[in-house]
Amino acid sequence: MAKIVLGAGTSHTPMLTLGSEDWTHRAADDLRNPRLNQSDGTWISYEDLRGTVGDAHADRVTPEALAEMSDICQRALDRLRDEISAAKLDVLIIVGDDQSELFGPENMPVVALYAGDEVVTYDRWSDEAYPAWAKAMGKGYAMDEVHRFPGARGFALEIVEGMMARGIDLAVSSEVKDPHHAGFGHAFGFVIRRLLKDPALPTIPLLLNTYYPPNVPTAARCHAIGRALRESIEAAPGDLRVGVIASGGLSHFIVDEALDRRVIEGFSPDKAALLQGLPKGALMSGSSEILNWVLTAGAVDHLPMRWLEYYPVYRTPAGTGVGTAFAVWAEGEDA
Repeated sequence: MAKIVLGAGTSHTPMLTLGSEDWTHRAADDLRNPRLNQSDGTWISYEDLRGTVGDAHADRVTPEALAEMSDICQRALDRLRDEISAAKLDVLIIVGDDQSELFGPENMPVVALYAGDEVVTYDRWSDEAYPAWAKAMGKGYAMDEVHRFPGARGFALEIVEGMMARGIDLAVSSEVKDPHHAGFGHAFGFVIRRLLKDPALPTIPLLLNTYYPPNVPTAARCHAIGRALRESIEAAPGDLRVGVIASGGLSHFIVDEALDRRVIEGFSPDKAALLQGLPKGALMSGSSEILNWVLTAGAVDHLPMRWLEYYPVYRTPAGTGVGTAFAVWAEGEDA
């Protein structure tokens, strides 16, 4: 039977595709954002946020501090890349959210599995009119041009049948018709481009609607979907070594270290209730990508967590940025 031998998770913030000298461009977006999400489900402008907390994180956004944090995160990504390579996978399932890249308002499934022969990326950032930093971000997401990576159609269809039999009603997609109009985006391209030493490793995208109400699944439902995913993989014929990786998160655009640490604590199998009980208000906007981790945790909690690094990455004095995390679930001892 197939078997999950590796679980993993990675943040995919644009800051991880850019040098720290270009993080100011993301910070500028925060300064003019009138709807920064707070973990109680309310929204606040940067001006009002700063009026509440002041410049509490000013010492963490100096050029020197940002450069050091960038180096730390890149080293974590290098280690994660090595861990994935060492697992000698036959296929990697990428759990990510779509942000109007493949799907749109005309069709936004709660959860979809891609069962195509090729994973084809959307060239959203190919226009030469974009500034250099945006084009670099697009390249990091494999969205600088149309890229074609191998899928795993047969195995994906076996997973679909298994999950349907377990009460998980999936949407299924198997083709990207016009990648100049729509295709796979940042959550999937980042993992393939940055973390796979062997780009020929087949991947299966699992797309979770975290961003767009009203049909965003609850944390408890995401955890249950993860459990059904593992059961379906283990029921599939063939002797495949399977990896499952969460792409995205943790808290953003206002960094909430307490929320992030609750999520991390919930990765312990005996504390899964912490994940299942995450309130809707804490999972708005970018923080909704935590659901990708919740689903993955449900799929891989039969494996011990071998390694995790967490860094609250601030980019403005008032505390906007991303709670970045990098993790591996696998048998064996930490290096």
